[in-house]
Amino acid sequence: MEPDTHSKTLFSLNSTALVLVHPDVKNWIKYARFEEKHTYIAHARKVYERAVEFFGEDHMDEHLYVAFAKFEENQKESERVRVIYKYALDRIPKSQAQELFKNYTIFEKKFGDRRGIEDIIVNKRRFQYEEEVKANPHNYDAWFDYLRLVESDTEPDTVREIYERAIANVPPIQEKRHWKRYIYLWINYALYEELEAKDPERTRQVYQACLELIPHKKFTFAKIWLLYGQFEIRQKTLSLARRALGTSIGKCPKNKLFKGYIELELQLREFDRCRKLYEKFLEFAPENCTSWIKFAELETILGDTERARGIYELAISQPRLDMPEVLWKSYIDFEIEQEEYERTRNLYRRLLQRTQHVKVWISYAQFELSSEMEENVSKCRQIYEEANKSMRNCEEKEERLMLLESWQSFEEEHGTGTNRERVEKLMPDKVKKRRKLQAEDGSDAGWEEYYDYIFPEDAANQPNLKLLAMAKLWKKQQQQESEASEEDPDAETEDVES
Repeated sequence: MEPDTHSKTLFSLNSTALVLVHPDVKNWIKYARFEEKHTYIAHARKVYERAVEFFGEDHMDEHLYVAFAKFEENQKESERVRVIYKYALDRIPKSQAQELFKNYTIFEKKFGDRRGIEDIIVNKRRFQYEEEVKANPHNYDAWFDYLRLVESDTEPDTVREIYERAIANVPPIQEKRHWKRYIYLWINYALYEELEAKDPERTRQVYQACLELIPHKKFTFAKIWLLYGQFEIRQKTLSLARRALGTSIGKCPKNKLFKGYIELELQLREFDRCRKLYEKFLEFAPENCTSWIKFAELETILGDTERARGIYELAISQPRLDMPEVLWKSYIDFEIEQEEYERTRNLYRRLLQRTQHVKVWISYAQFELSSEMEENVSKCRQIYEEANKSMRNCEEKEERLMLLESWQSFEEEHGTGTNRERVEKLMPDKVKKRRKLQAEDGSDAGWEEYYDYIFPEDAANQPNLKLLAMAKLWKKQQQQESEASEEDPDAETEDVES
């Protein structure tokens, strides 16, 4: 044996003993590099392989895999390099694989194609999302980002696995605000199964599992019920859709659920079912004016005006309504559309018994004007007269002024000069006043200016009106004297001299 060969063999034996006695990663790398330096390529590769096997998956170190990959890169073994990097990146936590990832990126930029570079970017982002969801499993936004990434270019089984991991993180508190983002994980999962994976049965299972999980006695999500119902309609399983929506309004009735179910039956032209649903809906929420109106409109479209009228009558008799003004307007418009003008007048009178709002009076007057009767102008004027008398004691002077302005516009178009002059005399004077302000604790908070309206018809304000008239007359005289003095500046001097 030659001296050099003998010394190499001796060093190799010593290196083997060293890594067994001191099994540090740096010693394994030194051993492999020694073999590589002396062109024992096969021996060097075996050292790296023995090192990987020695440390196993429990004690993986990125420096070992970086050195192994660079060794294979020097040997022009690109595929081996790629396998080493991917093997390590799949098993080493991101926080411990920064150098590994950096070197892999450099390698792909040097030797990889576009697809390889895209893969490495995707893998980097996957590592980031994995770290985020491990740090906080209830970070649903991180799960959404992660799922968008894997859905774009991953096998369905992998996507399902991540969805299952995501939905397993049920919010720890049974409060709706904590579930709002979480429930969209289920919705996206169901949509993925239906639209991407094309698996209707798995889609149905996702919806049903979600509906079993939600604590409906405390809160529910109308959106998930309606999406499930629409899914079953697309599958042409109408009975399952109706069963689901029927269960929803039985377990947890909500306005959105009733509206969605009714809309579904309307599209199917199942009008008898719509009637029954409206009846249940209005038993549940009798104050909902929109539902009363929609129910009446349905009967009107179906040609049953008496049923529609009966629904309106039942609606306005409710002790509590959320938008009574909208309901009354709809009822009045309904009677006008049916050309039932006497019924319309009766409705206005009934409404005025409940409220003396200026808009009701103006609407009543405009209705009389728009009617096709010969006396429509005189009837409209009569309504304005009556409204003005009724609103004399109204505290809201702006509303009274609004009525007079509407009356004035009417007379300008349809009245005579006498009529216009009469309304003009009823118009109030606008005066600026001051009032004392008080703070919440009762202390003095200064003064504020405001505008008030003084109506000529108000007997209580007659003294004020006289004073106001005198003040205006005095101001006018002062103005005339000022103008006269400007025209003849020597007049005052002559009087003094004489």
